[in-house]
Amino acid sequence: MDSIKEYDLVVLTKDISAIHKQTQIPILLRRGQVGTVVMDFEEQAFLIDFADKEGVTYAMETVDKKYLIPLLYQPSSVLAS
Repeated sequence: MDSIKEYDLVVLTKDISAIHKQTQIPILLRRGQVGTVVMDFEEQAFLIDFADKEGVTYAMETVDKKYLIPLLYQPSSVLAS
């Protein structure tokens, strides 16, 4: 698996509870939700910024690495056996 770094886009692999940043109302961040890594906690967990299409943050949560997949934009090279 590719390593996750600050400013990477990532996808949640499971639903997690959060608090809406503006309203302080509990919300559910769904599996497949996309966010941006803003802080790395020793590559074990990451602070993720979840924002709408206009770039307005609606949640910021610390998520364990095992529940994140980095978005990939380039293929990996295949080694011949």
